[in-house]
Amino acid sequence: MAIPKEFFSPESVAIIGASRHPGKIGHEILWNFARGFYKGKVFPINPSSERILGLPSYKSVLNVKEKIDLAIIAVRAEIVPNILKECIRKKIPAVVIVSGGFSELGPAGKLLEAELQKIVAGTNTRVIGPNCVGVFDAKTSVDTLFLSKSRLLRPPVGNISFISQSGAVGTTILDWLAESGIGISKFISYGNQADVDETDLLEYLANDRDTTVIAAYIEGLKDGKKFMRIAKKVAKKKPVIFLKAGKTKQGSQAASSHTGSLAGSAEIYSGAFKQIGILEASNWEELFDFAKVFSGQPMPSGNKLIIITDGGGFGVLAADEAEKQKFMLPMPSAKLKSKFKNFPSYASLKNPIDLTGDADAERYKIAVEECLKSIEFDAALVILLFQVPTLEKSIDDVIINLSRKYKKPLVACAAGSHYTQKLARKLEEHGIPVYPTPERAVKAIKAMLGFKK
Repeated sequence: MAIPKEFFSPESVAIIGASRHPGKIGHEILWNFARGFYKGKVFPINPSSERILGLPSYKSVLNVKEKIDLAIIAVRAEIVPNILKECIRKKIPAVVIVSGGFSELGPAGKLLEAELQKIVAGTNTRVIGPNCVGVFDAKTSVDTLFLSKSRLLRPPVGNISFISQSGAVGTTILDWLAESGIGISKFISYGNQADVDETDLLEYLANDRDTTVIAAYIEGLKDGKKFMRIAKKVAKKKPVIFLKAGKTKQGSQAASSHTGSLAGSAEIYSGAFKQIGILEASNWEELFDFAKVFSGQPMPSGNKLIIITDGGGFGVLAADEAEKQKFMLPMPSAKLKSKFKNFPSYASLKNPIDLTGDADAERYKIAVEECLKSIEFDAALVILLFQVPTLEKSIDDVIINLSRKYKKPLVACAAGSHYTQKLARKLEEHGIPVYPTPERAVKAIKAMLGFKK
């Protein structure tokens, strides 16, 4: 059965285990809905309270006369089965079980989780979890994350959707995205996948209009054959980036105790990903890097890369990585060089083009625009050492405008402290990914070459 849209755009939500006490999981989740930007109806469920956060509290979902689209369960593991039965009796289509204490704890927990699977089987209710943080949808403000907004930032609306078996990995990447000003469409932490698994989520996001790129952290697959069949179709439609954990013997054992997953051989997973067109990130830094380049940039038509810099050393590092990644670095033609006739004689007009340490915004504008306009290059890496005293703050607007004007991928590299980060954030907010090292920037462009519709 397909995943219901009510996970992401419910008109009414019940928080089962809602608490009056700040710091409790049930309180934090209720706060997100009752005091956040969610516009639907909110029903706290707690048999010991009459009102929580100014809202009437109910003993059970069965006591709520109105329709409930989404239920979030945050109670002790041993009472979850009975709560789930009540949700099914109430005909709630979408249930998120935040509670832990299931297959990740061993045999007893596995039996309890198996009971949940029996309860939900054959019904019209779908379950995300248990042992997860659930769902965050930036557009609808559905937010089941029990981590307070004062400690974990929420990203703005964007087009990246991210699924994660691990709540910790997923929410940390959310925090990174938010700090960088990079938007997200949906985030789903699915934990032990007692019902909804990564394949179900891939299939849903493939048809989601608000999602352009799908990123995922997994520890193990529930059904390999089903995954291969569905993921192959999805990867032809949208970029899909996976970070697979549990590749070593020790990592596999850790995965088993974390989400009850059977991690499996790294070689088998990598081979399967390659076969079906999934891009594999080697670490969560790459997962983050690749997702944001797909989020804001057009696909390159080829592998001819131009590197433009105001720092020679950074250009050399970028050229080294470009060769490792098998990019072509053609020298600008005489015709193209003629466009740079007003550049100082000490500027290097090779590839990289080194505008030198006295570069200003106008010099960058001419170099970047002529290269993007030319048929000689398919993509541009623009290295910006913002610390250069002649480089005005207006360089951001120059790069943003050129990126909009020319439909070629443009990726930036900028390293530095507060001043640099402030200017880099502005670029990121306008869809231009910025990387702190030339190597990461080059690898991000390479990732785009790996996606073929």
